[in-house]
Amino acid sequence: MGDTRSDRPALAVLESVRCLECGLVYSKPSGGGTVIKNPGCPECGYVGWLSASIPFMDTRAPRRSVADPPQHRRVQSG
Repeated sequence: MGDTRSDRPALAVLESVRCLECGLVYSKPSGGGTVIKNPGCPECGYVGWLSASIPFMDTRAPRRSVADPPQHRRVQSG
């Protein structure tokens, strides 16, 4: 029996990533892959992620629209 590629087990390099939606840290193939191989976050299903080595910032705080910035009050001098 020869040592061919089909005789060797398929190994996948995994990396820890953080879900952009819920913040869960999970493993995914580092080489990318299709939705079948990498279906997204196991907690919420979201497919957006960042490397877990990048600090997490909670973005769930209320956001303001840039289309309607807050109005500044003018102080009238008398």
